Amino acid sequence: MSYQSFFFKLFTEQGLSELTSKYLNAFCLFVLMVIVLFISDFFSKKILVSAFKRFSDKTRTTFDDLILEYKTTDYIAHLVPFLISLKLVPVVFYDFPVLEYPLEILLDVYIILLIIRICRSLLKTTGEYIKTFPRLKNKPIDSYTQVVMLFVWTIGGATILVILTGIEIKTFFTTLGAASAILLLVFKDTILGLVASIQVAINDTVRIGDWISMEKFGADGNVISISLSTVQVQNFDMTITNIPTYTLVSESFKNWRGMAESDGRRIKRSVIIKTSSIKFLTQNEIDKLKSIALISEYLERKSLDISDFNSNNKIDKSILINGRNLTNIGVFRKFINTYIENHSAINKDMTIMVRQLSQTEHGVPLEIYAFSNDQRWENYEFIVSDVFDHIIASVSYFDLEVYELSNVS
Repeated sequence: MSYQSFFFKLFTEQGLSELTSKYLNAFCLFVLMVIVLFISDFFSKKILVSAFKRFSDKTRTTFDDLILEYKTTDYIAHLVPFLISLKLVPVVFYDFPVLEYPLEILLDVYIILLIIRICRSLLKTTGEYIKTFPRLKNKPIDSYTQVVMLFVWTIGGATILVILTGIEIKTFFTTLGAASAILLLVFKDTILGLVASIQVAINDTVRIGDWISMEKFGADGNVISISLSTVQVQNFDMTITNIPTYTLVSESFKNWRGMAESDGRRIKRSVIIKTSSIKFLTQNEIDKLKSIALISEYLERKSLDISDFNSNNKIDKSILINGRNLTNIGVFRKFINTYIENHSAINKDMTIMVRQLSQTEHGVPLEIYAFSNDQRWENYEFIVSDVFDHIIASVSYFDLEVYELSNVS
């Protein structure tokens, strides 16, 4: 008695009909096959994963650790029950050959899907391992792995369709070529993303970790992922903005990497002085301002220079406007410049300038243009606040006023 008819013999001896015995025999064999497959899958996975884990613990490379993390060994272990099922299906459905063929097709589809999963896991492992290299960690590796996976899925999907339809693979791909125009339309964004990813990588336009600003998409934060179709930006309010990859080539955006890699972060902010508070300084007012340490030497030198000029040119100083004079806004501008030059948080090797901008309907803007020596956002904001706290508090010492919009009743 063959093992595939064991239950059939048992049921017929119990007085059941041959047809009923065949069905029950197939059912019992099917249940046994499922149990065997589950047991073989469990033990093959446990043995393979445990053996590979012991091996990876002895190595220094992180590649084998990533193989375990992305479950490549788990997927490979599934090959054991597949091979067993190839042997058991003909036995289980010996009396029902009409069911044997569909199951073999399903097994063929299963092995293709399993191979795709193994390829996907290996590609992810390879991509993450490549990112561990300092020179490559900021490159859009995910885009390239997605391109390879696209080809794997295309070939795998085509093979599955060939198996399910029974069409020859040559005929199938000939038909697929005729439909290429439709496929190009369907995968337009993917193709654009691929081209953009290559351009971004070659031109080093954007790296993972870069701070970028793109007003059109409301993005202002750090790049956390670059894939084939989208670039993910984590904004400073912790929201995530997805930007199509190809827009990094076709649209304008700001990358703050240059600032982060430089020796300072720019301060470019103005204090608006009320025009009516600007005036010439009398000698008494100049003498009073000489007590301000930062500009005392400047005032001494400038006063002598102006006095010599006016004397040599016999200027009538009974009217203050005649000849050369110091103004409170000019002295204040010098005070700000000296204060900035002596501030410990300002980079002295980069541009330091206090300039007067064109007068507006609000007053005369005095712009501070300098660079902090700390690029970190929170420290930068503290430095800027500290600088302008001091400047605004100093305005009244020069008989100047900061412009403030008055309420109109």
